[in-house]
Amino acid sequence: MRAAILILIGTASWAICLGLAQWLGKPGGTAVEDTTLAFITVWFLATATNLWAGVAKAGYTLREELPLAALIFGVPAAIAFLVRRRFF
Repeated sequence: MRAAILILIGTASWAICLGLAQWLGKPGGTAVEDTTLAFITVWFLATATNLWAGVAKAGYTLREELPLAALIFGVPAAIAFLVRRRFF
């Protein structure tokens, strides 16, 4: 359940970042490309931090955490990338 919540948070974060970039007045294509690249970078760092916390603090093994981290990072990043590529 936690993974699903984090995936939703990631997807919502990208949408919010995109909305803010367009609201601040950047042109459509440039805002989407810059925002998507920045989001993927920040989301990777957030996912890596979550992975570290799961292994170092919660006591899970890397083998248990790595597939979840890949899913938590991959789904929002793929959505952001595919939407950017398809619509902008």
